Amino acid sequence: MKFSNKGNNPILAASYLFKGMALLSSAPLRHFILIPILINIVLYSTALTLGYYYIDSLINAFIPSWLHWLHWLLWPLFFVSFFIVGFFSFTVLANLLAAPFYGKLAAKTLTLINPDAIAVSEQPITKVILAESKRVLYILRLAMPLLILSFIPGINLIAPLLWAIFSAWSMSLEYMAYPLENAGILFIEQKQLIKSIRWGALSFGGIAVLGLSIPIINIIIAPAAVIGATIYVDDLSQQ
Repeated sequence: MKFSNKGNNPILAASYLFKGMALLSSAPLRHFILIPILINIVLYSTALTLGYYYIDSLINAFIPSWLHWLHWLLWPLFFVSFFIVGFFSFTVLANLLAAPFYGKLAAKTLTLINPDAIAVSEQPITKVILAESKRVLYILRLAMPLLILSFIPGINLIAPLLWAIFSAWSMSLEYMAYPLENAGILFIEQKQLIKSIRWGALSFGGIAVLGLSIPIINIIIAPAAVIGATIYVDDLSQQ
């Protein structure tokens, strides 16, 4: 499989997420959306509760006493970094738990938008979870250097920007994986395909990250991103 170059258009790529949102209310897809939304409600509610009670104490613990005179500057930087790390961690966990349902959602979406498409193969739950685990390990390998940089004075000033780019790339890998897996494309090839439309993928993932960071909206963004990614992949692979 190859992707059309039009997939590298950031504006076009971002539009697919909104197409996914428009299909959330589609009757044929509702059955595949309910459980992922329930998983998101539980996990994001837990994240918000923990953040409300503990993030201030956690941030203060990471600001050395000799830098307290810069508290007014460091606190916002640490807050953004902890917010991104925390929200990203819960998002990865939510996607891991919902992965079997997202694969089915991607398969059903393809039959809805393109009845003439070659029938997709819904992967066994064990294979889906294994593939999701590989993505998580890849994402963790990328995240560890960023986490270290976040606590180095001076360098951590650009940490929020680096985390935002990293999150956008990771979410594009995450949501585009489901339709690609259904087409029989494994993780290594998935990365190469998505790298061929890097700017479009970052745009799609960036819009998804923005939606995931907004309370209440974040509950529906993940299934909308799966639907949007399926349309995205189908449009690009038709060329």
